[in-house]
Amino acid sequence: TENNEKQMIEKAKKFAVDAHGEQKYGDKPYVVHLDAVVSHLKAYGENAQIVGYLHDVVEDTEISYEKVKEVFGEFIADCVGIVTDEAGQNRKERKKKTYEKMAKVIGDLELALIVKAADRLANIEACLAGGNKDLLAMYKAEHQTFQTSVYRKGLCEDIWQKLDKSLGA
Repeated sequence: TENNEKQMIEKAKKFAVDAHGEQKYGDKPYVVHLDAVVSHLKAYGENAQIVGYLHDVVEDTEISYEKVKEVFGEFIADCVGIVTDEAGQNRKERKKKTYEKMAKVIGDLELALIVKAADRLANIEACLAGGNKDLLAMYKAEHQTFQTSVYRKGLCEDIWQKLDKSLGA
């Protein structure tokens, strides 16, 4: 039911906000970023929004994949796992491993790629709004590799069109 879906989305939001605690997104509370990501996912259903709220909990907090699986089930946990950066010495190494992982994703788990595209769009929009030229330049430089790994024809064209437009591509 719709009420049940709303409850699960709210549960994921509360879980993520609690997990991120005092963490900031730039100078704003972390929930600002999470809400921005989820705003791009409304058309993609309940699971997309749940993963949207949870997308950074394994990467940026003490929460484990196992904990996400226990609370939200294996499918949600697997999607969060896909969008979680792999370990590495630096950003370049982490992203290379992460994009290699994402390039192999097929089937229902492609939901994670929609969330990843929405996350990137929210990040770029925040750069544009905040005038963060350095971070924006980094996203522009990575865009081709990112797109090669994450884009699937017909999956979330609207998000990709907004990404291209926001990057001036």
